[in-house]
Amino acid sequence: MSLIKSISGIRGTIGGKPGQGLSPIDVVKFTAAYATLIRKTTTRDTNLIVVGRDARLSGKMVDSLVVSTLCAMGFDVVNIGLASTPTTEVAVVGEKACGGIILTASHNPVQWNALKLLNENGEFLNDAEGKEVLRIANAEEFEFVDVMALGHEMTNTTWNQRHIRQVLDLRLVDVDAIRKADFTVAVDAVNSVGGIIIPQLLRALGVKNIVELNCEATGKFAHTPEPIPENLTQIADLMKEGKADVGFVVDPDVDRLAIVMENGEMFVEEYTLVAVADYVLRHTPGATVSNLSSSRALRDVTEALGCSYSPAAVGEVNVVTKMKETNAVIGGEGNGGVIYPEAHYGRDALVGVALFLTLMAKSGKKVTELKAGYPAYAIAKNKIELTPEIDVDAILEAVKERYKSEKITDIDGVKIDFAQSWVHLRKSNTEPIIRIYAEAHTMDEADALANDIKGVIASICKV
Repeated sequence: MSLIKSISGIRGTIGGKPGQGLSPIDVVKFTAAYATLIRKTTTRDTNLIVVGRDARLSGKMVDSLVVSTLCAMGFDVVNIGLASTPTTEVAVVGEKACGGIILTASHNPVQWNALKLLNENGEFLNDAEGKEVLRIANAEEFEFVDVMALGHEMTNTTWNQRHIRQVLDLRLVDVDAIRKADFTVAVDAVNSVGGIIIPQLLRALGVKNIVELNCEATGKFAHTPEPIPENLTQIADLMKEGKADVGFVVDPDVDRLAIVMENGEMFVEEYTLVAVADYVLRHTPGATVSNLSSSRALRDVTEALGCSYSPAAVGEVNVVTKMKETNAVIGGEGNGGVIYPEAHYGRDALVGVALFLTLMAKSGKKVTELKAGYPAYAIAKNKIELTPEIDVDAILEAVKERYKSEKITDIDGVKIDFAQSWVHLRKSNTEPIIRIYAEAHTMDEADALANDIKGVIASICKV
């Protein structure tokens, strides 16, 4: 069993003893701690908290625990039911709520679930707030209200359609152009909430021909849910048969967007943000931001258009913070997460789909032709499993020393920038691993760089 407590939320496998997995006791404790923080920090006077969930098998059980706990803490709950992460973020603002909780373990397998915690702006808690939730939970510094002060649950299932309407109303989304292009679009939603909202969005955008794969929101994932190439063979095979102009794949909570080209090859998750940013910058020039583990291609495209790029530490809240500092017009993460402030400050696959289809329609280009126009990079994504005896901080310091003649960034782990490539080492916030991302102009070069770094780490551990 696993339970990972971090500033980005509480994530764990369902079952087990308290403190060893995401047990009912842990759900109640961390929900109560979150409610305690919100009570202290909110500027709202609505006393509302929004709750939404993906379609995981454990979702209904966790939902009942979270809603009941919030009511026991004296909050009223707006339960929006099966909804994506970005839809829940939008609903927090729309309901003028004090905060929100999204019940999803994102790309993790079916055994997992999580509490993702939002502030009153529909954005993830910052570092200090997240740490305070963990402190309150650990100290059990929460107090439930008496019977006369109990909160109430209200159901509001209109937010999927309201979110779709907001996407359609974005200035750079051209519904007429998409409708006239008469695209055939394939969708793989891994049997979660994307199977509900993405086809609805496509129909609202004027797409008449939709090929739906794994779009029943049963929570029984048809494949490993992370939208990376090795998990997407079904939609890739369909695309190779010429069945669609473009394929879209989303993770269980619909904040990440992967694209499959018309020939069945991956557009590559990293290039979702690159393509959308290219389109946005050509119409609204401005700054861009991505995290340290994202492709250099965004920087290259941004600077080629005379705009400025800034890196941020990994984590959506860090990217959003940097975007606000630089007044960025577009940003996100290389895992297919597009953050478009005109919509809201959260990764949103719906926004990504609408802007990418508009780009296709207005350019008149196939997806392969669009990809060919962007700088060519390949990222090798590796990891090292952690054991208790591994001193991660010591490893990172030793790596910094080994490569001190290169450009080093250490705001989040260690990133080493070489002339034609880079490597980024960091401890994951959601899994007991060290992530090693390496980028170069070809996958062979990226793999070789990653292997070199693994060798360096192995030699350090032996010492």
